[in-house]
Amino acid sequence: MQKILGIVMLFFFSFSCTGSSAGQIKTGAEQPEKYLPLLRGKKVGLVVNHTSLAGDVHLIDFLREKQVEVVKVFAPEHGFRGNASAGEKIEDGVDSKTGIPVVSLYGDNRKPLPEHLTDLDLLVFDIQDVGCRFYTYISTLHLVMEACAENRKPLIVFDRPNPNGDYVAGPILEPGFESFVGMHPIPVVHGCTVGELAQMINGENWLGKGKKCELTVIPAENYTHQTAYSLPVPPSPNLPNDLAVRLYPSLCFFEATSVSVGRGTDFPFQVLGGLKPELGEFQFTPRSIPTAAVSPLNEGKVCYGIDLRELSEVPPFTLKFFMDFYKKYENEKEFLTRERWLNLLAGTDKLISQIRQGLSGKEIEESWQPGLQQYKQMRKKYLLYPDFE
Repeated sequence: MQKILGIVMLFFFSFSCTGSSAGQIKTGAEQPEKYLPLLRGKKVGLVVNHTSLAGDVHLIDFLREKQVEVVKVFAPEHGFRGNASAGEKIEDGVDSKTGIPVVSLYGDNRKPLPEHLTDLDLLVFDIQDVGCRFYTYISTLHLVMEACAENRKPLIVFDRPNPNGDYVAGPILEPGFESFVGMHPIPVVHGCTVGELAQMINGENWLGKGKKCELTVIPAENYTHQTAYSLPVPPSPNLPNDLAVRLYPSLCFFEATSVSVGRGTDFPFQVLGGLKPELGEFQFTPRSIPTAAVSPLNEGKVCYGIDLRELSEVPPFTLKFFMDFYKKYENEKEFLTRERWLNLLAGTDKLISQIRQGLSGKEIEESWQPGLQQYKQMRKKYLLYPDFE
């Protein structure tokens, strides 16, 4: 394990040395001089979770120390404390530490209702993202922006670095494939911070019907899109470390298959395995644990596959893993168990069609390039930081 961690740290160190800007990165939340004047005397609602830290202090506690009136908290997927499993319904409640009401945005409602906003002057969004279209915190951002626009409430985004912000890749979401795991016509790896994406949502009129959110972004300091960023806390239960975050874009498509990505183990999104012994020599057994929704197809069963912690290089988004496993199944239905879910994750049904036609991963990835070039040009309008190219 020490060797594995060394490889991961070597990757981040070498990348950081080539691209980081001078000075320590400060997130938006760590620059109170830029936002406290905007919050004092206001009734504030916070869209936050366990990643919402100002240094080592949760944003709620920090703002209360600074005499900011925090009236309400809105909780995304995985909950306010970040310990709920993927897809688990989050209930309304009260924060036990502060007594502040907590409104779920991953339960009966995913968008703040007008009655949730009537007693607020403004909202603050501060959640660590990982730079993938299907990571649902950015869908929560969209719906919060929509609610703010409809109810004339300003929104302040405390920006944070994107750990996958050094490139753009993957298919672009097509009309008809919108869902909570993909609300925007952007690629799988979108290359934006939350603040940049918020500006894009506004600027490209994705809120619809001419709606605009009154938006202020507090940018991160000393960050560029070439800067490696190791997340100080896991952004969700099944992305526990830098390796999982980096592999997540490539492995999420497996969630539509019978192949386990290691949910229910100590190494989620760092392994791949299914029930066929010929899939690989590495073995693991997924178990039901509170923070992992384990597929009943492989819960409690030995899975055979590969240990990605042994990689000598951590690749950016690639189809290689998915296509390698696809080819190991003679019967596609044994592998692909939820085709509609794959199409929603991919944002298109062209991907599975191309795979069935026998196109190589390289050919499929080349077919994305015209759309990605157009997206990159559009993206430049909203960048807050020096780009990776």
